[in-house]
Amino acid sequence: MNLHEYQAKKLLARHGVPVPLGGVVLNPEEINSVINDLNGPTWVVKAQIHAGGRGKAGGVKVVNSASDAIKAANEIFGMTLVTPQTGPGGKEVHRVYIEEGIQIDRELYLSLLVDRSLKKVTLMASTEGGMNIEEVAEKAPDKILKQVIDPAAGMLPFHARKIAFGLGLQGKQVQSAVKLILSAYDAFMNCDASLVEINPLVVSGDSLVAVDAKITIDDDALFRQKEIASMRDESEEDPAELIAQQNNLNYIKLDGDIGCLVNGAGLAMATMDIIKFHGGNPANFLDVGGGAPKERVVEAFKIILRDQNVKGILVNIFAGINRCDVVASGVIEAVKEVGIQVPLVVRLEGTKIEEGKKLLSDSGLSIIAADGLTDAAEKIVAATGNS
Repeated sequence: MNLHEYQAKKLLARHGVPVPLGGVVLNPEEINSVINDLNGPTWVVKAQIHAGGRGKAGGVKVVNSASDAIKAANEIFGMTLVTPQTGPGGKEVHRVYIEEGIQIDRELYLSLLVDRSLKKVTLMASTEGGMNIEEVAEKAPDKILKQVIDPAAGMLPFHARKIAFGLGLQGKQVQSAVKLILSAYDAFMNCDASLVEINPLVVSGDSLVAVDAKITIDDDALFRQKEIASMRDESEEDPAELIAQQNNLNYIKLDGDIGCLVNGAGLAMATMDIIKFHGGNPANFLDVGGGAPKERVVEAFKIILRDQNVKGILVNIFAGINRCDVVASGVIEAVKEVGIQVPLVVRLEGTKIEEGKKLLSDSGLSIIAADGLTDAAEKIVAATGNS
């Protein structure tokens, strides 16, 4: 679960990380009051969307008067930002964050993330603040500092001091950095985060301040993070993915035109790969799970068909926990209820396979049966005109 910048800063500040004073605007009528609560002489007005690159897209403005701040906030509110992370359609701005400007002497980078190869939390830092860490890794990998944290001991002061000295900080700046890094680690752990990123981390005199922040929360921990779960902004998420979550379906929208309905994440990945291998383009990743009832299969079809780009659907089921006859019943019910007008290829293997195939053949519906994954991929690619 992604958080907006202002939400991330609220959590960081609660754990002791210094952030600039600011306020969020949820509708244009609040702009004047929020700006009047802040002191100049500089104001920073920021669009709040779940995407990076806001500044280059015109979503961040630095102004030197309250009147200019009001004007900038009105301009940004409601605009559509197009960044490399939003795609060509962009995202409409429904929230604006306004904060006091601060003196910037240096810009640094700091993040905490789960290194899945090491199965440990890793602290990363760089003197190249303001840049994407991917760019730094490509252009100047020697400028990335890393500190792996032992889960038993946790973050210790010497870890933070090592990073502070590596960033070239001196005197009271080191003290400020150590306190900030330890506080950021506390926020990471207490919020069940999978990522805490401060970029840029600004050196202002003897102090360090988080000028921009990003936090991603582990979805599996939301059951014990009630307050954070309430921060979810569903307007920033794909409607089909939200519906999928409500129906216990794992769905991710892609850019292709062949819908995929599969049981098991590994099989879903293999299905997308073989579709691509035979010249097609998958429109989604959709895992209905091992024991999906008929109702869930019906919802899966509805979600796939919400995508107007879908020109055909491939159902690939290897039944172990599930049963082919149950899946076949769900497919038949979905075709009748949803009224599928695109080619539908079904490949079934596993438990109750003969019963499942018989249900499909006796249904009288336009369902293309396939024997094996290669046959299924070839048939759906041909049926959608991609071959």
